[in-house]
Order: sequence, then structure tokens, then C-alpha cells
Amino acid sequence: MLSQWSAPNPLLFGSGKCAETGAELAKLGCKRALVIYDKGVESAGIAAKIIAAIESAGIEAVRFSDVQADPPDWSAEAAGALGVREKVDCVVGVGGGSSLDTAKAATMLQTNPPPLKQYYGREGVVTKPSVPLIVIPTTAGTGSECTPGGVITDTERGIKTNIAGAGCRVTLGIIDPELTLGLPKSVTASTGLDALCHSVESYTSARANPFSEVAGREGMRLAGQYLVRAYDDGSDLEARGGMMLASSLGGIAMSGALCHLAHDVGRSLGAKFHVPHGNGCAITLPQVLRAVAHTAPQKLLYVAEALGATDASLANAGEAAAGKALELLRRVNLPTMRDLGLPRADVLRVVPEEVVMQCEMAAKAGIVTSPVPVTLDLIREIVTSAYDEN
Repeated sequence: MLSQWSAPNPLLFGSGKCAETGAELAKLGCKRALVIYDKGVESAGIAAKIIAAIESAGIEAVRFSDVQADPPDWSAEAAGALGVREKVDCVVGVGGGSSLDTAKAATMLQTNPPPLKQYYGREGVVTKPSVPLIVIPTTAGTGSECTPGGVITDTERGIKTNIAGAGCRVTLGIIDPELTLGLPKSVTASTGLDALCHSVESYTSARANPFSEVAGREGMRLAGQYLVRAYDDGSDLEARGGMMLASSLGGIAMSGALCHLAHDVGRSLGAKFHVPHGNGCAITLPQVLRAVAHTAPQKLLYVAEALGATDASLANAGEAAAGKALELLRRVNLPTMRDLGLPRADVLRVVPEEVVMQCEMAAKAGIVTSPVPVTLDLIREIVTSAYDEN
């Protein structure tokens, strides 16, 4: 039985495509755009480039540059309130996952009154359609240009949660690999590994279906081919383009299939210890692959081969996939939990209970993504192994 799969919104993909932002807004009849970005995108000159393209089409730009990492609800609400005050008729999000998630929340709030917390949830959340939203990623990782929702930090409960529905639907994604040229190595690694996790986890999800599997297979193959190249040479446009495509395919793959244990741990590490999202998700990927290997050895064999294994077999697929994933984490210098200064006792005290709680809440809503039962013992084992091995 197929799980839900959401076809992505229209996408423009290619070098230089960001210059068409203003023309695309004009096609939509827009006159006044709320442009959302963070300080890093601003200092890199990317925001100015996009705003120039918007204004050249005769469209006014209202700027919001106070995007916060792992966007808290109050920050997203501030962006939304600015748009309402300024009477914007469209939103443009420029940047990494935090900027794009803030833009999705701000778009929702143009027609759905605050507080944002009344719209939390993956499925079954009813929101009114809103103004057009164009998202322009500047990292190859989130796949947010292809997903029907976003991630917001619920500051009351201290957890990351989802927004979804008609109110934050993307109208158009513009994917321009040139915007990722020269990204710092650490950002290239973190976001690239996030893209890989999207493809791997959706491919092995309990909700996987033929559509998500096709996108996931190609997404992880591209990440296996291009991530190290992009990490080693930030000016390699072919590698940057390959990783942008891997990111978009990862976003498509997880629309319906969703992610599972590595992302569950990553959300907890992000909310409780402020670990960057991609780092937090990838930090237990090898151990998660080992834990789920027995459920689908043929899939784990493909994962191992996509990451470069040449001698893997069905008999050792889990170990081969875990070994190659760990090799990749080390190759791109992903910080370990020890590197990040996270005490083992604190992580084990917080993360397993948080992950189990979140999975139980999702299960009550009919959403089960992990291919194995989620227990405190399992998550403790995954986290402990990652702490010791990585």
C-alpha cells in the first residue's frame, strides 16, 4: 500500500537562474515583496543580488534580515508581522533552511493570524491559502524548495516541530548552483550530509513508496559522487550543481515518506543542545543504518554502493553502509558529539526520551516512519555507539 507522496511545486534549476526572480514575481502579479534572509546571506552579497533582480522588475522589496538559526516561533512571527504591516503581496525566502522555514511561516501568517503554534503539525492542519512564495536556497541541503512545510522551534516546549498546509505552500523554487560557490567547508559538509540523510532515511522509511524510492536512490547517488568534491573545492560548479540536485531530490523523496531515526535524534540535539541541523542528523547516521539493516538488506546494499562500497553483499549490507557513512563523516570533518563538547550523560539523559516521546506523538496521529520499533534502549544504543565510534 502506497503512502502519501506530494508532487513538488514548479522549479527553475540552473546557473544564473536567480536573476529571473523579479520576472517570475511579475508573472504572478506581485507588486510588493517581503524578502527574508539572514546576516550571512546579506554579508555575502547574495541578498542584494536578489533584491536588485526584484526591484529591476518594478517590484518593491521589504527586507527582513533577522533570521535566527533553528528559527524560533517568535522570530518567524516577527517576519510575518512585518509583512502584514507593510501589506506585502508575496514573500521571497533566500538562504539556508532557517531562512526558508522562516519565509514559509511568514507566508502562512499573511492570511492565518498568529500565534503560529495553532498551526503546528505535519498532516491534518487546516490553513488558508496565502500569498505567492518563492524560495531560493543558498545551500545544498534542506530541499525546502520542494517540500510542503517547514520546521519551527516551539519555544514553549523546547522542541522542533512542523508547519504545513496550504498557508505555507511554495509557489516556485529557484535553484541556482552559483549561489553556493565558495560556501565554507563546514557548511558544505553539514548541509550536504543533511541532503544525504533525507534521501537515505526516506528510502528506508516505513512510509517509503516507489516515487520516494526513485528520488531517494538518485539523491544519495549524487551525494556520494559530489559531496567530497564540493567540500574539497568550493569553486567546482559541477559538484555544486550535483549537490543542489541531490538536495532537491532529497526534498522530493521525503515528501510523504518522511525521515526517521537520524532526523529524530538530530531534532533533539538541535532543540536541546543547539547542534546545527545537518550535523545533528548525520551524527548518528552510521549507527541508524546498522540498526535498520535487517529490515531491508537490499536497500542497505544500495546505500553502501552509493557511498562507494565495492565489495558489499546482502550478508554485510548494514555494516558496509554504516562503515561507508562513517568514512564520509570523517572525510568531511563532521564534528563529533565530543568535539561539540556534549557530555555523554547529558545527551543520554535527554535525547532518548525526547525521541521516543516525539515518535509516540507522531504514531498517535498515524505517522510511523521508523522501520524498527522505537524504544529507549534502541535510541540509547544508537547514541552511545555514535558517541564512542565517530
